[in-house]
Amino acid sequence: MKRRDFLKYGLAAGGTGLLGSKEANAKEDLTKYLCSPDDQARDLDELPQSPPAEPYKAELFVPPIMQPFDESEMQPGPVPAAHQRYNDFKPQKFYQIFEQEFRWNYHPDPPYTVMKGGQALGSYSWGFHSPRVKPTGLNSFEPHASTPGPTYFAKYDEPVLARIYNDLPTLGHAKASFALPSTSIHLHNGHTASESDGNPQDWIDPGEFWDHHYGNFPLGFDPREKLTTLWYHDHRLDFTASNVYAGLAGFYLLFDNEDTGDENTGWQLPSFPHYDIPLIIQDVKFAHDPVADPAAQVVFENFNTDGMIGDRVTVNRRITPHFKVEPRKYRFRILNGGPSRFYQLFLRDPQKRRGTEHPRFVVITGDGNFLPEPIEAESLFLSVAQRVDVIMDFSGYKPGDHLYMHNLLKQINGAGPSRGPSGPFLDFEDPATHLMRFDVIAPRSSAKDNSKIPDYFRPLPTVNLNEVKRERTWLFDYDGGLWTINGKIMDPNRIDAGIDQGSAEIWNLVNGGNDWSHPIHSHFSEFLILEINGKPFRPSYIQTVADGETALVETLGTADKERPKVRAYLGGPRRDVATLLPGDEMKVFMRWSGFLGKHVMHCHNVVHEDHAMMIRWDIMPPGRGFDEPRNAEEVYSEEHFQPGYPDPRPPSKPHLEERPHAQTFQEGK
Repeated sequence: MKRRDFLKYGLAAGGTGLLGSKEANAKEDLTKYLCSPDDQARDLDELPQSPPAEPYKAELFVPPIMQPFDESEMQPGPVPAAHQRYNDFKPQKFYQIFEQEFRWNYHPDPPYTVMKGGQALGSYSWGFHSPRVKPTGLNSFEPHASTPGPTYFAKYDEPVLARIYNDLPTLGHAKASFALPSTSIHLHNGHTASESDGNPQDWIDPGEFWDHHYGNFPLGFDPREKLTTLWYHDHRLDFTASNVYAGLAGFYLLFDNEDTGDENTGWQLPSFPHYDIPLIIQDVKFAHDPVADPAAQVVFENFNTDGMIGDRVTVNRRITPHFKVEPRKYRFRILNGGPSRFYQLFLRDPQKRRGTEHPRFVVITGDGNFLPEPIEAESLFLSVAQRVDVIMDFSGYKPGDHLYMHNLLKQINGAGPSRGPSGPFLDFEDPATHLMRFDVIAPRSSAKDNSKIPDYFRPLPTVNLNEVKRERTWLFDYDGGLWTINGKIMDPNRIDAGIDQGSAEIWNLVNGGNDWSHPIHSHFSEFLILEINGKPFRPSYIQTVADGETALVETLGTADKERPKVRAYLGGPRRDVATLLPGDEMKVFMRWSGFLGKHVMHCHNVVHEDHAMMIRWDIMPPGRGFDEPRNAEEVYSEEHFQPGYPDPRPPSKPHLEERPHAQTFQEGK
């Protein structure tokens, strides 16, 4: 389904799907289908505002936890031949999860929630439902679909198979009509085989399912390559932005014998799920037409190629919620879920109980990677898809106290954070900065807080330049209404890089623009930073931001009696999102091992991705890599490749099951 076909159904969709195999230099043909941002209002204050919502009235939603099924309950059963190395990493747990449409209550007051016929009607959204989940006990729970979807509690050395059903209404019947009911769920940034990665090309339509095999082992079996906070989200070609914005996202958390999820063992970090809380921040725009529907509905600007900026910031899809905390340590896993807004998060203590208005975050991970040692940060700078795990200690507070989290970063359109004479920051008093409130309550039990913050976690992987097979440069730019990489737009049938399995490469990531920012994400493998803007990036460095520009600070490995401190944490040496502010360049080192097949790199401002800032790269057998872009069909038609390589799925598509589909939806919470 391409966007020009989507438009035939009379839905409010955008104009990118026609990009196909054409390149940006054919813009005479392409731009007539596109609406340049200059042709419409771009800035948030020029657009209609969402209905008002009282801050801190909504209760934070904490997603339930996925529970496994028995393999015998998977009907039809999994097909081992459809997966690379299935028997090497034979699944020990099996999950089933359904994508569904439902009404979601973003806020308890009208017009976000309207009572009708005894039901609390909310905004039409998409999300996930599993018939077997475990409530966290942290909020009221009903067995409905939710957004975010249920959280996976996964362990290294415990492979799983997740069967994802598309149970959305068929095309033309969905109430969230700005999105496409055709999906491909990506596990960001799992070390996962191509056929289980959620590649933009591997979509399923209503009535179909896809089995995802997650080996849950680190790249190269190197414990230094382990991750912790991952998330799953839709990645459908040309419709990632609209489908994730509709609600298709959730958390996938990985644990091991050090990061155990139990504060009585291993590193003794706060226990999951009561004191280890995932938070996805997403800005949303609403409109209310009581004639069309009694409740306010989500609005998506399909023709804005800059990016989508909403004026209601949600945490776990609740508008400016509150969350009850005990006077003890908590671990919060904070994710910028997009689609386009950047954040700089600060804490505010109105009573200055610790002698400062801005208590610090203790940062332990970036992009799911443990830092070698924790650091203290006054603020967290998050581009789209960046994650950061922090420890917050409420032990110095008493029941009835409040602590606030604000976003002070100014951004008025999808191009990126604001710059210029007015500065990049908003004022704490501006209601637009309000994000979340923590309400301190009495301890729920007499149990002691046994959690700790270790002085040291694990070392970083090393860089071995002898492994490097190639060096490539990727220029991210804009041309005629299209976002480009090396002057080209995405063509899923063009392989832009053929990478030798078992090798390493150096990639130069260059932002060619002076007015926009790009969070660049490459699937499958983390990277280690070698240089930023021509300056060597030592393993002890932290990337920060000052006056709206990238800066480097040496913090790691310098701690004596106190933790290292930074004003703004942007990222450490190892991550999967390269935040390129205007004019930035980053040189990174990456390894590829374990599997073969197709993957992508793209801008994670997912509006840029859909318009069509993405490339395909393939892991090839050793010695079969190549430098210049090649046609995929030509590459895989060569005599040394078996038919269908590298996708092991037989042509009959055994992962699909045609099922009768009811044109109904669930009433959510």
